[in-house]
Amino acid sequence: MYEFLEHTADLGLRAFAPSLAELFSEMGHCLMAALLDNPSEIHARQRFRLEITGTNPEDLLFDFLREVLYRFESEKFLSNRFEVQLHPQGLTADIHGESFDPARHVLSHEVKAITYHELRVVQEGSQWLAEVIVDI
Repeated sequence: MYEFLEHTADLGLRAFAPSLAELFSEMGHCLMAALLDNPSEIHARQRFRLEITGTNPEDLLFDFLREVLYRFESEKFLSNRFEVQLHPQGLTADIHGESFDPARHVLSHEVKAITYHELRVVQEGSQWLAEVIVDI
């Protein structure tokens, strides 16, 4: 589950999930929902593998989202499935999606950057929570 947060001149993203890997996946979906009005129209036609080293969950999430946004900005790649595996050295993710098609995809926000401002990844009981502010 994910949602948007009110934030002056920026946009906050928040997600909840039962595991850290699922949390990263939910944040990927949340980012796509910020970029598009109709993220359900993204089809899994292509895949790329992402590998990030590190141990800090906040840094890993920042780098993960930054790479997903970079793929959109540089290649117009939209993602609809994020298969994230965490390991002691970092994370590996198979990211599925397709190229932006202006006939089917409706842009929403222009996300310029992922920020560290108010970035947090915490476990609350049996759920994981992530929040990140994006520059729009």
